[in-house]
Amino acid sequence: MSNASLYELTIAEASEMIRDQRLSPVELAQAYLDRIQSLNGNLSAYITVMSGAALAQARSAEAEIASGGYRGPLHGIPVAVKDIISTKSVLTSGGSKVLADNVPDHDSTVIERLNGAGASLLGKLNLSEFAIGGTIDHPYGTPRNPWNTGHSAGGSSSGSGVATSAGLAAGTLGSDTGGSVRGPSSFCGIVGLRPTYGRVTRHGVVPMCWQMDTIGPMTRTVKDCALMLQAIAGGDERDPSSSDEPVPDYALELEQSIGGLRVGLPREMFDFADLDNEVKTAVETAVTVLGELGVASDEMTLPTSAQSGAVFVSIADVDCASFHSEWLATRPEDYDWSTRTRLESATLTPATMYIRAQRARELIRRELLDALDRYDAIILPSSPTVSPLIAQATGSPGGYYQGRLDLGRRRYQSPAALAGLPAISVPCGFSSTGLPIGMQIIGRPFAESTLFRIAHAYEQATDWHTRRPAV
Repeated sequence: MSNASLYELTIAEASEMIRDQRLSPVELAQAYLDRIQSLNGNLSAYITVMSGAALAQARSAEAEIASGGYRGPLHGIPVAVKDIISTKSVLTSGGSKVLADNVPDHDSTVIERLNGAGASLLGKLNLSEFAIGGTIDHPYGTPRNPWNTGHSAGGSSSGSGVATSAGLAAGTLGSDTGGSVRGPSSFCGIVGLRPTYGRVTRHGVVPMCWQMDTIGPMTRTVKDCALMLQAIAGGDERDPSSSDEPVPDYALELEQSIGGLRVGLPREMFDFADLDNEVKTAVETAVTVLGELGVASDEMTLPTSAQSGAVFVSIADVDCASFHSEWLATRPEDYDWSTRTRLESATLTPATMYIRAQRARELIRRELLDALDRYDAIILPSSPTVSPLIAQATGSPGGYYQGRLDLGRRRYQSPAALAGLPAISVPCGFSSTGLPIGMQIIGRPFAESTLFRIAHAYEQATDWHTRRPAV
């Protein structure tokens, strides 16, 4: 292959070639760095590009593999991470002026695990300020959707979605508190997983909401997503919220049949007045494909989950405001207007409202778990719309993060977050304007393997995942 087309390889394809010494990790890393150099100025996916360190890791991987020290599927694979994930001696900005000088003296655990897997870290990725969403003025440039640069890449893992979709990294890590992996994955036409709460450690990650934050992989295929999760999953004594639940071999379980599985289709998520007809049709068509593969589906109801948007905001924003309280008091001018307004508003939330939201959260969790006693998974759109214009995708008055539209879209992404459940977004079509559409699959606690199986089977039966933006 030419150096110019190496970025088109999936992680699974590249890792096999690297293992067999048919592809140099150095050559692969350089191909990505060249593409970053060419496209990042327009797309604003990266905040920091770590060219020297990435090439040094690639050279080390090449030498290890040549001497028989192959570590596994991520050895020599160029990846990038959202810039709330701490990296030793490298800026970790949170996408904010507040942390413009923050250079950690340690790596987060997920970086340690990527290093242990032998990956090459290309750099740190752009995001909505502090992973909150709705940023109006991004201090490091506005991330742009590679399918149409006038449209949003989603929030808050914007740069992770852009970099993966546009071929500026083989795979990336984002964070998902209330949809920040699944939203950008849907808008950018890639695969993105929100793992079960506790499946992946958050040690060394700038928090948004400690009760719901997760770190998840964003890739071009389901198998690649499984390979990345394998590398970072597992308990961590430095994160008391992480789980010691055994980590299965996700790639090995990927090929198991999905025949006989049963999925639920929540009526509230398909009959919602603000659901785009093209999105609804694409997801319903995807369910038909799954039916042809042996998956039974039933219409069901999740009435409390349909009200999850207000519950999520009432909890997550208050928790986030608590973390930011000192900076809000001493450095308010360093925040984006949307971020500051949202956090300052959250500080005024009465304790009684916060407690009521926590009670409602438990009702939503129980509703989903009860449904998952009857179904192997729940399927719904990843987002009720395709990517909006950038000017609309902000927290400014009338924007995507305001009022009825904001709470309406959150009914699709908040339920899994509030319940701590795993959820994956997989491409399932395009709008008439050429923008990607995503199907979301929610599963039982620690049942990522089931989500991968369903998503992989669907992916192999369709060609949406093979399409690439013309950037």
